[in-house]
Amino acid sequence: MRDRRSVPPAELRRALREAAGHRPDPLRPPVVLALPFTGWWRVDPTPAARVPSHGTHFGGQTYALDFVPVDERGRSDARRDWRSVLAAEPVQRFVGFRRPVLAPADGVVVAVHSGEPDLVARRSPVAALPYLLSQGRRLRQGVAAIVGNHVILQLAGGEFVLLAHLRARSPRVRPGDRVRPGQPVAECGNSGNSTQPHLHFQVMDSADLLAARGLPVAFRDYVVSSGGPAGFRSVGVPGQREIVGPAPAGPA
Repeated sequence: MRDRRSVPPAELRRALREAAGHRPDPLRPPVVLALPFTGWWRVDPTPAARVPSHGTHFGGQTYALDFVPVDERGRSDARRDWRSVLAAEPVQRFVGFRRPVLAPADGVVVAVHSGEPDLVARRSPVAALPYLLSQGRRLRQGVAAIVGNHVILQLAGGEFVLLAHLRARSPRVRPGDRVRPGQPVAECGNSGNSTQPHLHFQVMDSADLLAARGLPVAFRDYVVSSGGPAGFRSVGVPGQREIVGPAPAGPA
């Protein structure tokens, strides 16, 4: 698993070229998992809106989702001021910073990286543009400069789950650890290529993020509170900007 080792330009070009030629199997059934959190989170982007969801197959992102933690009013931040429009913001003002990130299934930890700092938030286009334009340079520094602190789990079926942009030094697991659904593995942060605290989630066929190909994913037993038709979903893929959370457990 590559972390902060630089990526040779020829290797990076080859990985990008191969990803550009990838054509996912539209008939492949999704890997069905539990949501990797409690509380309410807004979904943006999602493969329910387009595939590839992040505009690229590179890095196994074909079916990736971003989950932004929100409060009961659907807000990701506890405060807005001039910095929200014109400058960077401290991550501590965001309601989801340090929220627990949970294992979505039984699995084995195969990779953990925790050496990236939590960056200031850059929701404002004025603050975000220079940062986003430097993405290529950061990628050449190593995959971890993009995905930030992360945990990769291998599932029983051989698939891999990436939990990315985690808070610095928050992973509670080590390679080789076995995890159970709902077990806390880390905390939501703002490391890597991230403009505000959120969780990047994807399922893929390899733990090598330069070579991985994304696999379709769906979630079981969750509730949509807003952003789409409200109600319970037994299995589904959250829609664009829907606010979702795990369904309450029924009586034992």
